[in-house]
Amino acid sequence: MVKLRLRRRGRKKRPFYEIVATDSRKSRDGEFLERIGRYNPMTKPSEISVDKERALHWLKNGAQPTSMVRHILSVEGVMLNLHLERKGKTAEEIATALERHASTVQARLDRMASKAANKKAEAEAAKKAEEEAAAAEEAAAKAESEAETTEEAATEE
Repeated sequence: MVKLRLRRRGRKKRPFYEIVATDSRKSRDGEFLERIGRYNPMTKPSEISVDKERALHWLKNGAQPTSMVRHILSVEGVMLNLHLERKGKTAEEIATALERHASTVQARLDRMASKAANKKAEAEAAKKAEEEAAAAEEAAAKAESEAETTEEAATEE
C-alpha cells in the first residue's frame, strides 16, 4: 500500500520534513517513490510547499495520507479538490471553492498573527507597569528614609 507521509530531514532539534509517497512497509526515512512537498514547522508560521497535482495524482490512485499529511493537504486545499472532483463538480465550481478555502485559511493565519501580536504587546505593557511600580516603590522608600534622617537630625538639635 502506498502512503503519503513525512520524511524527517535536518539536524538534531531542527527538523524539517519532506512529504513523500512511499511503500508503507519502508522505514520512515527510508526509500520513497516520489517527493511531493516540504514542511518546515520551525518557522512561524510554518512553511508548507506542496506539488498539488502530484499529491492529487497519488490520492486518486489510492495512496493513504497519514494524519499530519492529511492536515497539511487540507490546509493547501488538495483534499477539498479531491472531494469535489469525486462529487462530480465542474472545474469552475472547484476553482471558486478553492479560492474561498484559500481566503478562509489566510484569514485564520491573520487572526493567529494578530492574536500573537496582542499577547506580546500585553506582556510588554505588564512588564513596563511592573517596572514603573518597582521604581515608584523605590522612590517612596528613599523619600521615607530621607524623612527619617531629617527627623533624627531635628531631634538631636
